[in-house]
Amino acid sequence: GITTSMFRKGNCHDNAVIESFHSSLKSEGFNAQRRASMSNSKVVQIVNQYMYRYNHTRIQAKLNYLSPLEYKGQVA
Repeated sequence: GITTSMFRKGNCHDNAVIESFHSSLKSEGFNAQRRASMSNSKVVQIVNQYMYRYNHTRIQAKLNYLSPLEYKGQVA
């Protein structure tokens, strides 16, 4: 269910946001896990838990120290 990016080939700025997110996911979601021996269902579980935390409880300085959903509620 994921749509791939259709931006220009070879432009690193197009991928900066998702590369930053992937870095956060790997360092925060899989920090103490042995990734080589994980099942697919365990990876899906960890990613789903991280996505919930990222959107609902993880505060971000760039969002005035609010979670993304709190920030969205204030600007709407």
